[in-house]
Amino acid sequence: MGLDLKKIIRETPSRSKKQAVDRLRLVVVHDRSKISPGLMERLKEEIINSISRYVEIDEDEMEIELNSTKTRVELVANMPVRSIRRV
Repeated sequence: MGLDLKKIIRETPSRSKKQAVDRLRLVVVHDRSKISPGLMERLKEEIINSISRYVEIDEDEMEIELNSTKTRVELVANMPVRSIRRV
């Protein structure tokens, strides 16, 4: 029972790879929702700032995207919470 180094490397994506995937997602979201990448980034930052007042989130693992169908656009946010701030 040996370790398969290739499998371990594939399962732990590098930070730059994750950033590239996030940027690509942002471009795809822009194309689908007709929102500029700059506006999407500002929306993401404002959501982070608002939620961070109440909880500490893991920004590296969070995902914010717009999903569109023929009839509507949905904002979907997946934000792992590290801790709750006691205000």
